[in-house]
Amino acid sequence: MIRFSFIICIIFSPLLVLSQTGNKYLVGRTTGELPFLEYGLGADRLGGAKMGLLDTSIVLKIVDSTVINYKVQLSTAHYAWINKANVRIDTLTRIPSYYLTNSWLVKGDSLYDYVSIGLDERLPYRVTQLLEPSRLQIDILGATSNTNWITQRSSAKEVKKAWYEQSEDDVFRVIIELNHDQHWGYSLYYEGKKLMVRIKRQPDTLDLSHLRIAIDAGHGGDNSGAAGTKTKILEKNYTLKIAKELEKELLLEGADVFMTRKKDTTLSMPERIDMLKAFAPDLLISIHLNSSAKDSVSGVSTYYRYIGFKPLTASILESMVALGLNEFGNVGAFNFSLSGPTEYPNCLVEVAFLSNKDDEQLILDPEFHKAVACQITEGIKKWLLATKRK
Repeated sequence: MIRFSFIICIIFSPLLVLSQTGNKYLVGRTTGELPFLEYGLGADRLGGAKMGLLDTSIVLKIVDSTVINYKVQLSTAHYAWINKANVRIDTLTRIPSYYLTNSWLVKGDSLYDYVSIGLDERLPYRVTQLLEPSRLQIDILGATSNTNWITQRSSAKEVKKAWYEQSEDDVFRVIIELNHDQHWGYSLYYEGKKLMVRIKRQPDTLDLSHLRIAIDAGHGGDNSGAAGTKTKILEKNYTLKIAKELEKELLLEGADVFMTRKKDTTLSMPERIDMLKAFAPDLLISIHLNSSAKDSVSGVSTYYRYIGFKPLTASILESMVALGLNEFGNVGAFNFSLSGPTEYPNCLVEVAFLSNKDDEQLILDPEFHKAVACQITEGIKKWLLATKRK
């Protein structure tokens, strides 16, 4: 189970206090590890609803604040919130009345396709995965078009076509249509003031023996997770047991497997994400055990954040239910840290409920760990087969 604690203090500071220059705003830039924007100040145990991760040194127009967050104006009609720890004040930059876009280049190398978009400044952005056909929709907030040509080279293999719309006076919308139905991942970053969209291609061979798969055993070290109702077993120990069985099963299939942890060690979410970036998996499976205040709640569930990654999670859920577990559901828009990266499809599996006595007995059984590993593997294989047919 994923647990987070949070405190929200909504104490606004007057706009005029923000600036010593006479402007009713401050200029800031993103900094620190994994900066991200939030839509508002609402929150649950997983934090606020995230607009998305950002690169560093992106310019922000700060118009108000709470104790821990800045309110930023992204365009005339769009606002967001960002933690103050992820902002440095920039006293040298002045925000002009408009920022312009420039020319584009679409090309590829041996592994990825790239869309390069020239801009006047490092501006904030938000990305949406779209389906049927599969596309990326990127809103560059605060930008007005001066793009008069888009060059696409034959080295681009996954990008079918790319174009733009000026959806609002200062919102520049980029649309990138892909050649395959399945989204395999992407990342956004800046090179100077060029916004780079790096798009992962579909693997040439959709078979486990040709894939790189990462496994994350939830919790660990000083983060024990949930505990069993009767036996008081700790989630961190049993996620690791199941993860090790999954590793064995995937290795037997010939996959290249990476484990974020192989022992009881403390790892922060940024540390796990950095490890995953270094491994560059084709997909990630996160293993957790659930818990509820109601001991009658039981069963298995799978989770995704981005709609393009849902097919993997749905296939694994279907396979897990075949074990005779109750179906708790397939949950989307899930605000879990390891569901946040967009570079690869990912699936969080909440195997069963430690708070339910029947599920707890299953979790204690080593044979159940092996069965879970087999069913997750089967779910991945069925997903790959369905992807081949599209």
